[in-house]
This record gives sequence, structure tokens and C-alpha cells, in this order.
Amino acid sequence: MSEDIKKVMRSLEAQIEYHSKKYYDEDSPEISDYEYDMMFERLKTLESEHPELASPTSPTHRVGGHVAERFEKVAHAVRLGSLTDVFDLEGVRDFAEPIAKEHQGVDFCVENKIDGLSVALEYVNGVFVKGATRGDGLVGEDVTANLRTVRSIPLKLNDPIPHLIVRGEVYMPKKVFEKLNEKRESEGLAPFANPRNAAAGSLRQLDSALCAERHLEIFVFNVQLCETPLPATHSACLEYLEELGFTVSPEFEVCKNYAQIAAKIEKIGKKRASLPFGIDGAVIKVNDLALRERMGDVGAVPRWAVAYKYPPESVFTVVRDIAVQVGRTGVLTPKAILEPVQIAGSTVSAATLHNIDYIREKDIRIGDTVVLRKAGDIIPEIVEVVKEKRPAQTAAFEMPERCPSCGEKTVREEGDAAVMCINSACPAQLHRSITHFAERDCMDIRTLGKALIAKLIENGMLTSAADIYSLDEQELASLPGMGELSARNVISAAEGSKAQPLSRLINALGIPQVGEKAAKTLAQRFVTMDALCSASAEELAAVNDIGPVTADNIVSYFATPANARIIAKLAACGVNMTEPQTRTGSALEGMTIVVTGKLTAYTREEIEELIVQNGGKAASSVSAKTSLLVCGENAGSKLAKANALGVKVITEQDFSELINK
Repeated sequence: MSEDIKKVMRSLEAQIEYHSKKYYDEDSPEISDYEYDMMFERLKTLESEHPELASPTSPTHRVGGHVAERFEKVAHAVRLGSLTDVFDLEGVRDFAEPIAKEHQGVDFCVENKIDGLSVALEYVNGVFVKGATRGDGLVGEDVTANLRTVRSIPLKLNDPIPHLIVRGEVYMPKKVFEKLNEKRESEGLAPFANPRNAAAGSLRQLDSALCAERHLEIFVFNVQLCETPLPATHSACLEYLEELGFTVSPEFEVCKNYAQIAAKIEKIGKKRASLPFGIDGAVIKVNDLALRERMGDVGAVPRWAVAYKYPPESVFTVVRDIAVQVGRTGVLTPKAILEPVQIAGSTVSAATLHNIDYIREKDIRIGDTVVLRKAGDIIPEIVEVVKEKRPAQTAAFEMPERCPSCGEKTVREEGDAAVMCINSACPAQLHRSITHFAERDCMDIRTLGKALIAKLIENGMLTSAADIYSLDEQELASLPGMGELSARNVISAAEGSKAQPLSRLINALGIPQVGEKAAKTLAQRFVTMDALCSASAEELAAVNDIGPVTADNIVSYFATPANARIIAKLAACGVNMTEPQTRTGSALEGMTIVVTGKLTAYTREEIEELIVQNGGKAASSVSAKTSLLVCGENAGSKLAKANALGVKVITEQDFSELINK
């Protein structure tokens, strides 16, 4: 019997570790928060019932995710702990009433449990100096540059406190999340599972400019360390933090007893769907800070707080049809057309089905009764099919063999989930592809907005992105709402964009799986558009960060006659087809170089640019292929790994001497 229980516990540990990694480290969860919580709770229960079988490395003993190698480590001055989760009001009662009985007059602060990424913010003399993710609670990731882009984080406090560390939850507003997923789906990318993972993925971008585009926000909810006297209660501390300039947990409430706590939890639950940010529960904390100190913690978990988790809301509805949409990159996305149903505060009549593999896995068919819920309270998703209610002789759904927009034959590469139309002249792709072409990180034609592009397509003036460069100013001025000045500005902006480097043009073409980074890599390697167009799949796959699938996509793109005609027309219109060479030397030719630690002579961006300019490759992690590790102060795991692998370690001064020989 005990062996069977032990096997169950080891299995649960392995599953939790796997899903924890998918959630915290890869920002791509495969199961719902509720399913994960239930798995975690089951393991905790078994460990309490059979402590002799508990593993010392059980996931119940630690907090959060792991530190990514690409970020520097930060040791937290004060541990960023986790909370005990409870899933019903009885659990809240079991927490609150014994405390109230033992400590007469105690009160509790109840606030929203924001569904985001926990961070610590450090201030010296009132100035923001460092920000880090929670990591494992003891050591996190230094994401200071990205946190500086979060508008609700004050860079300077209203009072120059000598030293202050606060804890907050970075989140992505629901509207921003919806727009981001719309853009990702139009580009043929997988949508983020929920706002929390979108926020985590954004905050862990290596390029802070990309993080800034995601419009993250923060609620600060705790003082971790402060060198000036603090108020006596948590609620008063929140008010004090607000005075300093922080955005704090909204609508927190001080409750005197369990009945008031339960009422507040119910109140938050009713407003949950209408909030502009995601929450997954309510947090109940002892308000008296001195009492908290006396109560202490159990490991990483405080005795003075719990988190109540709301159960996911689900409803039954019927799949009336499955429609197929064509995105900007030609990816065909199936969508379930549903019998309209009310869920989580809104009426839902459709749900994305992602791809044919998703449909087959869940065996979703037209006419099926299904269980529907909202992932992260936002995205409608079909959880399961109620097969007992399936109509007789219902056929399995198949993706169309021809594009529903242009009629061209669709393709599906082996091992790829996506079915695609690769005709760039496809009408369904046209508006999205031209809009992408004109975006800031592509050809940057800022006067050419979505509405004007739609109008130009409607009037037959744009049949491809190349037509932008042959627009007639007088014809443009005659359109409703335009006029001579607006037309002149469009023509001028288009003319100016012709000088953009080849990397921008490659990104603008919208080749599947070729984004900004890959476009720069390709432009630096091939230098001219002609060389890129004639490159074989083998040559492309040999380029750093360009795998076999992306290589095949590039070859297929340029082999399509309609795409070849667009490239030829762009060249004929005078659009630049070359990448400027920034090489200043060859001292690092063929070397793969990693940089770690705190730098003093260079910024991280400057040193990586110098590596590329001198013929080397700037990598983010140490491996057996690493040639050099440039090491600054306070180096961590990368230095240890370099020493273990025998990788040569040099200082900033050594690096400077090397490139200036």
C-alpha cells in the first residue's frame, strides 16, 4: 500500500515540476491554474498524511520558477515568499477564526490577488536602482532595464528614503493582452495563454524596447525593507506607499472578523470579470505588522496570510459551425462559432480552435455540446466535448485543401501544426501584410495607417506592399478625407523609407518565423537581397539561429511567383536591397562570446555590438562551443559553467585590448 502511495507522490512531483517549468520558466502553460493547484494540493495532503514518504526535493518546499541563465542573478535582501492557497470559504474561516480567538481585537486586510509576475523594486535615496523577479524566492533575475519601461513604477519617490525595497505584481492590462494576441494570431504566432504569462514573457525580453511596447503595469503590495520607521499596520503602509508615488493594491479593505472577510471576498468575486486587470483570488493578511513578526513563517510560507482562489467558471454551449480565417502570414486558423452564452461577465459566441491538431486532440465537431470557460477570465476556450450529447453521424472536421479567400492550394509542412496559404497576393492577407510592412520596426511608414490602407485596397490602389511606392499623389489627394497635404506626407514618408536597410525590408516581408532578430541575422550574413533569394535551404539552415523549418519557409517564400514579382517591383521602385556593413575589424572572427557580470567600461548593448563589429557572435549562454567569457563583477552561474567547461575567461580590459590590437 505504502509503495503505491509513494509512486503516486513521485508521479505528482514529476508532473508539478514539469508544469511549473512550463508556467514559470517558459511562460507557456499546458494546463489551467486550477488543475495545477489541485495537483499541488493533492501532493501536500499526501505529504501531511505520509510524512515518511515525502521527498526532500518535493516542489512543495520551494517557491516560483528558476533563474534564467540569460539574466544576471540577484540575491533578495528579504525572501519573497509564497502564500498558502485555500479553495473555499471554510479554508478562510479555518485561517481567520483561530487567529481572532488568540489575539483579541486583531483585524485583517483583504485585497485583490493580482494575476501577474512578482518582483522586488529597490530604491536608494528615493531613486529606483534595481528590480528583480521573484525567481525561487531567494534569488531572482535582474530585469531592471525592463522594469524602467513600466510607467506605473516611479523612478524617483516623493520622499528620498535612504533605502527601500518593495514588492509588487507586474501585470498586463486585459485590453493590452487582447490586442497583443490579435496581433500574434494575425502573424501566425501562437497566442499567449493568459495575461500573466504574457506579462512574464514581456518582462523577460532581452530587448527592453520590446518590453516597453507591451505596456505593462504594476501594483505594489508590500514593504520588504525600509530604513525609516513604518506605520503599525499593513493598510497604513499601503497608504504610505501611495504617498511615495506607487500604485498600490486597489480597493483593499480592513475587516474585523470572518463574516466581513467572506463578504469582501464575495464582493471582489462579483467585480472580477469587469476589472481592467486579471485576478485569480483574494489575499487575506493580518493587518498588524508587529503581530505578523511574532507569528512568523513556516519555511517560505507566512502564518499570517492566505490566498483564497476563485474556482474557474464554466458553462455548456453548442458548436454551431467551424469557420476558418486567414492571417497575415497565411496561417489558416479555425474558429468555433458557438451558441451565444453568458460567462465571466460577457456574452461569448466564438472561441479560437488554434489548429487542426488541437481540434483532433479534443475531438471537436460541428453540433457538439461543449464545456466552455475563459482562460485568465479573458480568452474563451473549449475545455472538453460532452460526447454523450453528440448528434448521430457527425463527421470529424478537416481543414480546407484550398484557401477560403483566394482558392490557392493550402500546404502543411511535416511536423508543423499550421495549415497555410503561401500566396502573398491572397486578399485575406493583403491588408494585414501591408499594415505589417509599414510598421515602425519594418519600413516605418508612419503616415500609412490601417484605415488608409483599407481605403487604398478598397479603391484598387494597393494590390501588394510594392504598390506603396507607385502611389499617385493627385489620385491619393482625391480620396475622401485626404487632401493635398496628407497625400504629400504619405508619398514623402514612402520615399524616405526606401533607404531602410535590408534587415528592415526582410522583416517587413512577413516571411513565416522570420522576425526582427532573424531578419538582422540574415541581412548580416547575405548582405544583398539577390544573395538571400538564391540561397539554398542548406545554406540558410547553417546560419546561426536559423533552423531547418525557417530555412524551408524562406526558400518557399522566394520560390512563390507572386512574392518574386513583389521583390522585383520593390527593387524597380528604388527600395534599398543591401545591408550596410558595420564591421570594423576581424579580431574576433569566428568566435562565440558570452558576457556576464556587472560591466563598468561598457553597457551590455555596447559590448555585444563590438563583438559583432569585430566578426564574432554574441551569445547569451555558455556551452562547449563558447570561445570566450567576458566577465564583469558579481558573476554567477555562467562563470562557474565556463570554468567547468574550460572556456577561457577574460576581463573587460582584456576584451578592449583584444579588439584594439
